[in-house]
Amino acid sequence: MGKRKGFTLVEIMIVVAILGILASIAFSNIQNYRNRAQKNACIANLRAIDSNISLWAINNGKTGTDTIQMSDLVPQYLKSTPYCPQDSSKQGYVLTTVSQKPACPANPQEHFIN
Repeated sequence: MGKRKGFTLVEIMIVVAILGILASIAFSNIQNYRNRAQKNACIANLRAIDSNISLWAINNGKTGTDTIQMSDLVPQYLKSTPYCPQDSSKQGYVLTTVSQKPACPANPQEHFIN
């Protein structure tokens, strides 16, 4: 009688366990890269809003204490209303005065500009 060919149950279980560990490591890294990309996109939005606030203030003779709203910028200075990628409620960025930097409602501790 010849020797049977194939894998034992233990060998298959070890391979599945190794694949599971590798998949969990890969998923963790993908999530970190996704969060970093969303943060960078939010900061880019904040910079664009801030520079367009300056343009709006110059064009309209506004000072640093004048208030501003997103409707002052869209659609003349910004094509559409930007949102933070992590803001699931789509609240929009917080604008107060011309001299204050715009703020992210989703994650203000990490998403900010100087």
